[in-house]
Amino acid sequence: MTLRELYERAVKTGMENDPRGREIVQKELEEAKKRFEELKDKEKEFFDKESLRNPYSDTRILNGSGDEEVKTLIAGIDIEVGEVVLADHLRSKGRGIDLVVSHHPEGMAFANLYDVMKIQSDILHRFGVPINIAESLMEGRIKEVERRLMPINHNRAVDAARVLGLPFVCLHTPADNMVATYLQRLFDEKAPYRVSDLIELLLEIPEYREAKKIGAGPKVLIGSEKRKTGKVFVDMTGGTEGAKEIFSSLTQSGVNTIVAMHLSEEHRKEAEKNHLNVVIAGHIASDNLGLNLLFDQILEPSVEVIEVSGFKRVKR
Repeated sequence: MTLRELYERAVKTGMENDPRGREIVQKELEEAKKRFEELKDKEKEFFDKESLRNPYSDTRILNGSGDEEVKTLIAGIDIEVGEVVLADHLRSKGRGIDLVVSHHPEGMAFANLYDVMKIQSDILHRFGVPINIAESLMEGRIKEVERRLMPINHNRAVDAARVLGLPFVCLHTPADNMVATYLQRLFDEKAPYRVSDLIELLLEIPEYREAKKIGAGPKVLIGSEKRKTGKVFVDMTGGTEGAKEIFSSLTQSGVNTIVAMHLSEEHRKEAEKNHLNVVIAGHIASDNLGLNLLFDQILEPSVEVIEVSGFKRVKR
């Protein structure tokens, strides 16, 4: 398969598993097209035309034409300069590495990470939060994340890949959509009665079992395993953490337990104030699950995957 085929399959699969639903995703693409058409000619030069067919700003081909044939790839949760150099070293030793795949974004995909956070407003709305409240709170948080990203040297790993002649792609939100949808369906179907039952369900999943063995498995951050789970909200897609003020709205909408990849201290305090149960499934374990689910859908069986940077391939 080619790099372009891999990338396009990832975007398509991410859209099919988007927690917002395909209809809303399609509307986002239509609005992007409208914005582009309304631009003056001199402004169109700076418009990200890839957003006309890919609604996820944090998922891009970072280096390469897309025509490259992919037989062997090296994949990691984070790919930085060190991992790129490692890929080149392995290539010099005879490993036929055709592509470097990162889950977390680099380059322009990292610089524009904030843009994908608008996904969260529609997800929150699906869980009963009024859309005006969700959008209002998320607007401030999105601007905050944009400001934090502005001074970062985004292109270091991309430059390393370019100099070494290594095709490079990052697959962020499509993989996060996979894990969020997978776990939400699991909890909706199994309806764990207590938090302990929810933890047991997570530990039946290979990625979380392996993480537990190395001290990075699921943990109860707020509440206890004895508490009833009630309505469960899986919060695992949309770029990064949303607005900390949203927890009161989630409580009012009937959410009782949040399952997340991670939670900052500020967010933890707000969730605790609102008496929510919070289970941290594990960041890297959840990223592993999402990327594995995505690979299951998009990779040809003949493609070899070399695991680095916290990633372990598990086929289903």
